[in-house]
Amino acid sequence: MSQFLVKEGVKNQIRKGEKLITTHCCYCGMQCGMHIRVDEKSNKVVGVEPRYDWVLTRGKMCPKGVTAYQTIDHPDRIKTPLIKKNGKFVEASWEEALDLIERKFKEIQGAYGKDALSVYGGVSMTNEKCYLVGKYARVGLGTRYIDYNGRYCMSSAAGGFNKTLGMDRGSTLPWTELEHTDCFFMSGTNTAECHPTSIQWFWKAKDKGAKLIVADPRETATARVADVHLDLLPGTDSALANGIMHLLIKHDYVDHEYVRERCNNFAELKEMTAKFTPEYTSKITGVTVEKIVKAAHIFGKSPRSVVMFARGAEQQTKGVDNVSLYTSMALLRGQIGKFASGVATFTGQGNGQGGREHGQKADALPGYRKIANPKDVEYIAGVWGIQPEEMPKEGVSAYEMFDLMVNKTIRAMHVICSNPVVSSPNINHVYKAFKSLDFLVVNDFFMSETAELADVVLPATTWAEDEGTTTNIEGRVIRIRKVVEPLGESKTDWEIIKLIAERMGKGKYFPYSEAREIFDELRLASKGGKADYFGVTYEKIDEQDGVFWPAPAEDHKGTPSVFKEKFATEDGKANLAVIDWNDPAEVPDNKYPLWLTTGRVVFHYLSGNQTRRVGFLMEQCPEPFVEIHPELASEYQVQNGEKVKLITPRGDMVAPVRITKAIRKDTLFVPYHWGKDLSVNQLTSPALDPISRMPEFKVCAVKLEKLS
Repeated sequence: MSQFLVKEGVKNQIRKGEKLITTHCCYCGMQCGMHIRVDEKSNKVVGVEPRYDWVLTRGKMCPKGVTAYQTIDHPDRIKTPLIKKNGKFVEASWEEALDLIERKFKEIQGAYGKDALSVYGGVSMTNEKCYLVGKYARVGLGTRYIDYNGRYCMSSAAGGFNKTLGMDRGSTLPWTELEHTDCFFMSGTNTAECHPTSIQWFWKAKDKGAKLIVADPRETATARVADVHLDLLPGTDSALANGIMHLLIKHDYVDHEYVRERCNNFAELKEMTAKFTPEYTSKITGVTVEKIVKAAHIFGKSPRSVVMFARGAEQQTKGVDNVSLYTSMALLRGQIGKFASGVATFTGQGNGQGGREHGQKADALPGYRKIANPKDVEYIAGVWGIQPEEMPKEGVSAYEMFDLMVNKTIRAMHVICSNPVVSSPNINHVYKAFKSLDFLVVNDFFMSETAELADVVLPATTWAEDEGTTTNIEGRVIRIRKVVEPLGESKTDWEIIKLIAERMGKGKYFPYSEAREIFDELRLASKGGKADYFGVTYEKIDEQDGVFWPAPAEDHKGTPSVFKEKFATEDGKANLAVIDWNDPAEVPDNKYPLWLTTGRVVFHYLSGNQTRRVGFLMEQCPEPFVEIHPELASEYQVQNGEKVKLITPRGDMVAPVRITKAIRKDTLFVPYHWGKDLSVNQLTSPALDPISRMPEFKVCAVKLEKLS
């Protein structure tokens, strides 16, 4: 446990009888710097202060971050293992819980094979834990079936970056350069609510004359301050990006030298985009010709620009296509690898970047290595001390595991730091899948909707009760510090993994006594991979206040900007995306005549399992709502606050209306932070992107009914 030492010029002061522990927020990818105040006598957390010397957020925090400490000692915390008996949970000892898990896991694998077990991970954990979850599935349990909730968050961005640039790092530049950018092109992100502390960088740039272009079906808090708001139909990003590139080529805004020397496929791209005239693009997207043309000219004339996107563009069956095409816009302008220029995705979860790099994905191994690559398998097997032939084959994506649960291919699951019966699409099917299991174990510190279905619930710690690292929105590896001792009998996820692995006879592969030992093994496992952490150490993180990967050697300071000289493809050149537009998996018709899209609000996080327990946050937003345009509300004769029913082919829900002009007349919006009858994911589409296997959360057809 490390105490913050006050430096000259830093606003935070240590009060008598208290200590300040330097750490970072547990929520989004901004990973805002904070100091947790701890009473020295009781060793209880008593408050939080922003960290003014943290380079990315500079003393800024959002409503979630300000109240995050309230979950640490919350009365709803699970403090002991729980076993379900006769349909009800009863408290149990760790020994009893582990005995049951060992017996059931061994019985199931003995009867149905190793792959009858599965693991569902999460990325609101440290790098150490995320790394160990992948090793636990493949070595501790010997199963091929592992995936994680980042499949619903960052997988399309990863797919698009890999396709165009050859490597997935969520931002090609450090965000401290953003204030020097001349133009931001943002699609599918309401960063003002989803990453509030990021806004300061865009305001700094706008104060210097920068322009902001926002593509979104809603006039969000972000879109309201845009110079151009491209109010596109849900699911039409690919057409919009092609339309912008058509105009970049037509008006000769292309950096021809950059494209010639550093990119492939320009001739093919020029041919593909020829038909995407402003008129044709407008017909598909619903955005006026004037707005499309204005946006293209602003973007094309800007010396330094950054193209940014988030789940609105990524959570589609064309998510990888969208990211690839938006990235190609930046490539045409010659922006990637240059100062204050590039591409970036807004990381949704706190460790959405690091959590996808080191082996939780169904097809991936640490350092972005691939299970399909024999050399990668050989290297990781050597680090882990197993034979290459012992490495399980590729599994399937998160949503596809539910199908395997229903058909009994998967018989048991261990869910770690995730709540998939709220966060998944088509949750009626997901509930059916979980109820089909023979045995379910869940690690959590609150009783989530998923944990309610478990046979055993193991009490995990919060972020403030363990040491470790995360990788923020820029690709900067930072330190999370232990603030207080674990509450009750709770244990860290890595300790729980170690205990179960020992019960499964694999204890020698999990010899750790502290998080640092896991990180040192992660460093070695990632060495030589695209996400190379070998040169990242706890000491270097402390010294530099974070280290950007790749850092391939111990004397390497890290890489804040990537692709300055070449890309991570085989030939070192970027691949411009040559992709046509096509319809989403589901479009409105006579039965379901409207578009439905979903998203976040500033007061809640993901499935809401944490934020719905904080009084202030629930007071601000106690339930989901349906945003509807005044003209559509008049057509259906509904009033503000009146409850309506929404129906899709998968289910229905009831929610109050919020009438606003800040949404398209043909589109409804519902936030997704609630479970059961209040979950919009009863309605959302499970159609998957063919590459990323990302579900199409952001686009489906819906029917609205006025309640009598």
